[in-house]
Amino acid sequence: MKKGKAVVVGGSIAGLCSAHALLSAGWQVVVLEKTTAPPTGSPTGAGLGLDPLSRSIINSWLPQQQSSDLLNNHTLPLTIDQNQATDAESKITRMLTRDESFNFRAAYWSDLHGLLYTSLPPDIFLWGHLFLSFHVSDDKKSVEVQSKVLQTGDVVEIIGDLLVAADGCLSSIRQTFLPDLKLRYSGYCAWRGVLDLSEKSEIFAALQKVYPDLGKCLYFDLGSGTHSVFYELLNRRINWIWYINQPEPQRKGNSVTIKVSDNMINKMQVEAEKVWVPELVSLIKETKEPFLNVIYDCDPLEQIVWDRVVLVGDAAHPTTPHGLRSTNMSILDGAVLGQCLTKSGVENLATGLEEYQSIRVPVTSKQVLHSRRLGRIKQGLVLADGKVLIPKLVIQKNAQIFNRKICRGLVICLRFSVQ
Repeated sequence: MKKGKAVVVGGSIAGLCSAHALLSAGWQVVVLEKTTAPPTGSPTGAGLGLDPLSRSIINSWLPQQQSSDLLNNHTLPLTIDQNQATDAESKITRMLTRDESFNFRAAYWSDLHGLLYTSLPPDIFLWGHLFLSFHVSDDKKSVEVQSKVLQTGDVVEIIGDLLVAADGCLSSIRQTFLPDLKLRYSGYCAWRGVLDLSEKSEIFAALQKVYPDLGKCLYFDLGSGTHSVFYELLNRRINWIWYINQPEPQRKGNSVTIKVSDNMINKMQVEAEKVWVPELVSLIKETKEPFLNVIYDCDPLEQIVWDRVVLVGDAAHPTTPHGLRSTNMSILDGAVLGQCLTKSGVENLATGLEEYQSIRVPVTSKQVLHSRRLGRIKQGLVLADGKVLIPKLVIQKNAQIFNRKICRGLVICLRFSVQ
């Protein structure tokens, strides 16, 4: 059988997963990435959660003699998923739901990226290559990709059998086919940060007193029209996110991350004192370089394949981050794509791509819409049926009923987000 050649645009998690899967399927792979070198750290990277299926897929790509140990050594367990509500005035926190069968593991973005990258052949990467354009041949049998070498300014051309668009939620490749597609602003932004507490034992001890399951629990803290998320990463690093309802801010460039000023950070910290318990406020204040993400998704796409071009990851399904789905969907995209192309071969590539699309679109569409609904619930935004979740009122009015019935229903809702 002819050996196919794939050009992957984007060297983030989705691109790395696609490269792993295609190499396992017997394809040649070239990865184009505009950054000039593999990341040694991640100034705007954060934490993520890996579900059991994603972990199994990743382990299949790692050196077999040490695969499970490698992944476990880079992650921490998340066995508990807890939702709680904090009263801004009294700073009293009460539990809403608690799921003790939450089988995830927490990873730092750069740790997972490094693990996936170092287990790939280094010669398949073209670092410092800015994607410019592509052209599918008239006979639909090949695709030509142009990129610019940032160091020299030279333009290079690569011809392959397949173009894999792993260029994120603002994908320029997707825009070629869907020029009128607009991302949907969620109504809120997210302040994010990762704080290393390995040498700040006092802050870590204070957090443990208020959040005793730190190190194995994914904490959601709901306030009035807002919520925060935090959990521990490897080496006593704490990943935190604070979602704030606000008008859509102005972005510059092709990024959902906004450059923040000291004044913006100071205002955010002052507002945090009004909402959260002192221990969480201390965590936020100690983080030296918090960053601000504008949260988008888009209505599910009905098509993610065009001739010799396929979308994966956030390019295929921009989604809000609720339910820990974005990274897990990207991992599964790569794995399913690889399996479909293993079956079809290059000779029947169209059949393989059609199967990939038929498998992934229905699943990711449900996950995108569920993540959207989950975000609106936790942010206290009005749902399609006109309902709004106000945690304080729920606790005050129906504590017993909530604990016995509504709590069970919300746990089912939250569990669905990981299925």
